[in-house]
Amino acid sequence: MNWAVIMAGGYGERFWPMSRRKRPKQLLPIIGDKTMIQQTVDRLRPMIPAARMVVVTNREQAKLVRQQLPRVKHVIAEPMGRNTAPCIALATAVIARLDPSAVIVVVPADSWVGDVEKYRRVVHESLALAAQQDVLITIGLRPTSPHTGYGYIRFKRGGFARGKVRFRDVERFVEKPDFKTAKRFFEKGEYLWNAGMFVWHVRSIWKAFEKLQPVMAKSCARLAATKLKNFAGEYQRLEKISVDYAIMEKADNVVVANGEFPWDDLGDWAAIGRHYAKDAAGNVSRGEFVGLDSIDCIVVGNQKHLAVTVGVRDLVIVHTPDATLVCHKKAAQKVRELVKKLASKQKYRKLL
Repeated sequence: MNWAVIMAGGYGERFWPMSRRKRPKQLLPIIGDKTMIQQTVDRLRPMIPAARMVVVTNREQAKLVRQQLPRVKHVIAEPMGRNTAPCIALATAVIARLDPSAVIVVVPADSWVGDVEKYRRVVHESLALAAQQDVLITIGLRPTSPHTGYGYIRFKRGGFARGKVRFRDVERFVEKPDFKTAKRFFEKGEYLWNAGMFVWHVRSIWKAFEKLQPVMAKSCARLAATKLKNFAGEYQRLEKISVDYAIMEKADNVVVANGEFPWDDLGDWAAIGRHYAKDAAGNVSRGEFVGLDSIDCIVVGNQKHLAVTVGVRDLVIVHTPDATLVCHKKAAQKVRELVKKLASKQKYRKLL
């Protein structure tokens, strides 16, 4: 049967001050009326029932995850973040005990997808392929710009099609490049964005963990056998490493599915400017806003608080009841650094 693992353990620090440790980006309606994790579940539900979804989050957010997803029965609360490899290994070990023949799609909880039907087509064909062949599938997206915030996947020529979905062998993974390199990748046409979405048979991914990360595999199998009772000590000892480094870059049976659907990982506040209508001056606003001689700004507030700007451009302004952020759009990625600075001061920690 088909299963889904939804990774929802991040803190969404770049979306401060709206995103907080107990209610981060994935548990907020950043784009649309539903929260990002609710949208993720909705996209998968026609293919996979909520009873066969596993959400991996952390202890601070687990209660709210369960409230937002009452039909999802399998919620794993990590005692601490260990990156995506331990997260996936643990979820896989849990699923393997419930369904040894499972085929699994792994997705982040906080991505935006523009064409849900195309997305489902890619996931459906990938699940079908993984059920038949011993492959590890990653879903790549065709670049629409020389973006430096994403990893890239170089694919080999040729490949094959299932339905309307193209699959190719992966030649290599590339970490986030500088602009010059990203521009070359974009122009070359042999690279896809790494969306952090994967599909595999439980046997295939577990075999890869046993070969490439044997300590992690043994530990997670042991934890799953105990039904995750008092597992903080052992889980903390696992290496903090991404599944890309731990498995995908080392395995020799990796293929990439060409995801022909609009996608955005919503990395910071500047990203929402791509998803809301602009006024005549290029401003995007949520909540009450009036601008005078203000150009290309992003203003996020609410209906009870009026935000007014005069003579500014390219700013991000986010207002919440207890904090207001103002930054240049080009510095939106640095909000994460700001959060670390706030964390160093005792009086501001309650705002995080």
